[in-house]
Order: sequence, then C-alpha cells, then structure tokens
Amino acid sequence: MSRLRVLAAAAALLLATAACSADSEPGLQPGDPAPSEPGTSAAAAEPSASEAAAAHAAHAAKPGRLRPLRKGERRRTLTMPAAYTPAAPTGVGTDDYRCFLLDPQLKRDSWLTGTNVLPGNPDVVHHVILFRILPEDVAKAEAKDAETPDDQGWTCFGGTALEGEFAQLDDAPWLGAWAPGGDEVVTRDGYGTDLPKGSRIVMQVHYNLLAGSAPDVSSTQIRTMPRTRDLTALHTFLMPAPVELPCRKGRDASPLCERDAAVADAKERFGQGPGSTADLLYFLCGGKPVASRRSSCVRRVQQPVTVLGAAGHMHLLGQQLRIETNPGTPEARTILDIPVWDFDDQGSRPIDPVRLDTWDTVKITCTHGQRLRDRLPAFATQREDKYVVWADGTTDEMCLGMLSVAFG
Repeated sequence: MSRLRVLAAAAALLLATAACSADSEPGLQPGDPAPSEPGTSAAAAEPSASEAAAAHAAHAAKPGRLRPLRKGERRRTLTMPAAYTPAAPTGVGTDDYRCFLLDPQLKRDSWLTGTNVLPGNPDVVHHVILFRILPEDVAKAEAKDAETPDDQGWTCFGGTALEGEFAQLDDAPWLGAWAPGGDEVVTRDGYGTDLPKGSRIVMQVHYNLLAGSAPDVSSTQIRTMPRTRDLTALHTFLMPAPVELPCRKGRDASPLCERDAAVADAKERFGQGPGSTADLLYFLCGGKPVASRRSSCVRRVQQPVTVLGAAGHMHLLGQQLRIETNPGTPEARTILDIPVWDFDDQGSRPIDPVRLDTWDTVKITCTHGQRLRDRLPAFATQREDKYVVWADGTTDEMCLGMLSVAFG
C-alpha cells in the first residue's frame, strides 16, 4: 500500500515519538539473501520459484466472497458513474492512481460495518482503498472532481490528493482496502466506523498498465447500520516504513542502482510530491537511508488503544512482513507474521484484542528480495536490477502496516 500526505502532515508531530531503521545483518552484503528469522525455515525465508510464481502470477481476481448480513445491516453497492480508461498521468511509467467520488446516499448517521470491492476489469485493477469524506469536506472533494470535467475522477498518487487529509497516522480516514484475493471484510460484532449523514466515499483505484490499458467500471459495497445501534467506534492506525533495497553484486552497473537516481526516477513518474515519500519517511521514523533487504519502523502510540485487526501491504518484491507490539520487552507480542508474502492475500486478519497504553511501541519489519525480479512475469521488461525505494508503482515497493483499533 504510498500515502504521501500522511507522512508530510504527521512528520513534525511524530518525529520525537518514532524510531526507524534499515537493518543490515552482520556479514550480510547488500542484496544477499537475509538469514532466516527464529522459527522460520530457510525455505520460508526464500520462496522457491514455483511458490513465487504461484503467489505473484498475473493478479486477475474474482470479486470477493460475501458474508451473510447481520441483524440491522444493509449492503449498498456504489459504482463509478462511467467507464474510465487508465493511463500514466505523467506520461512515464505503468501506473495510474485514480480517485472516484461515490455517494452512499446516507439519510441518517450510520455505522460502517463492512466493505467489499468488485473490480470491473481485474486485468488492470491492482488494488483499491476506500476513504471517508466527512460532510464538511464534501464541497472540497466535489471541487477536486470538477477539475477534470471531461474525465472520470482525478489523479491521486499517495492518497485522495485533498488538502488537509491525514492530520495524523493514528486516525487515518481509511474505511477499507482491497487487493487481489480479498473477500468482504466485516467488523467484529459490536464495532463499526462512524459514517455521518451526508458523508461521501472516495474509491482510490491503483491501475497497473504492465499488460496494457483497458476501460474499467469498478464498484464498492459497504455494509451500514443506523447510529441508533450502540457500537464501539473503530479507527485505522497506519504504520509505514522505508524500503532501501539495493542492487545485487554483479548486477549493479545500471545508473538506477544509485539511490539518488532511483528517487529522481520516482519523482519523474509520480511527481515531486509523491516521489519524495522515500525521503519523507525519515522525518516520520528518524534515522537515515541504509541499503538493506530488511527495514523497520517503530512508533509509540499516543493514547490507549485496543488492537483488533492487522494487515500488511507490500508489492511484488516483498518476502516477509511482521508487526510486533512492545518488542524487546517482557510484554512483546507478534500480532501479524507473514513468513512468505503472497501478494494475492492481503486481507486484514482479526486478532485477539491487544491493549496498548500511551507510549507503548509498535514495530513493523519488512523483507524484500531482488531475486523475485528474475522470476515474475510483471518484471519481464524490468529484469535489470535497480535500487528500490518506497514508491507507488507495481514494480516499486512499499512496507505498510494497517491496524484496526478502538480508542480508550
């Protein structure tokens, strides 16, 4: 999953309460395979060619499976008003992030209790994120949509591209996310996300153009309950970490094997703001770039929370992802452990509730590997190594954790 404005808005607030590192193992040369984590086999640490092909083959996916409605729930289907044919907005690259403003026609204050996505053209839909637009911000979203009157939606690398979004990472306006293999996501009984009367939803679609462009009309489905039901409010706590994946020895002759060149390339493809995320992450997490296959970020929570679910997001070079609470202490606990990353299985996992107090820590760790570049069809025209930093493209990389939390 880049969320650029998350980083810019939150940097000053969180700089003093986060620590980030790109960990280099002793004796490990940049680009070499990372050693296995305790309890993880070497086979799990380095997927076989067949495993990688199965996990990262063409990501065409069927619509997610629906679950039965609960008492008081209603399912609403919101569809793009017309077809959109994606294209690289800057004229460079193979990715298009497009935001579509959808109206759920809420006549009363509601709870959102589930989300699903119906990709209209799975050959080009890479992933989808749903954002909440509160009634007081609807005019701003409508004005943004009106900037491109002859086309559907607007370009939105990094987020919704609306001014002032993401005041902080602790309570991001995410309603849900979908990637290939994802089914309908339903909150546990007794919980929901506040969705006031008159709210809108922005559906951000990441279109991947590696196999060419084709029209798409996608939909999202949401579950709602009236606010007369006494539910506990859910919030989204985001945990980005940097990616600093170097080229392998003997395959590092390309100019793009230099970090500065890789960042400049990201800015050319996505614009100066979105392309700067690789550097902005260090305002959030502290530290400085260190070439390594493994990177991490530690954040301190700003208020008591109960963690109820966890999800991770990487792209095609991802291999392992782990989220821990209070690492290095007697209270340490792993709440998400993905020893073999599967791009086609990025759904949120419900967990036994974990209580965190103010100043407790949460850590995300991601491992990426250039070797997958040699095997995956998506890299058929990009077999040559490049220094990989956080960026929005399918063949770029991310390291992102998403926690579903209740405050208090």
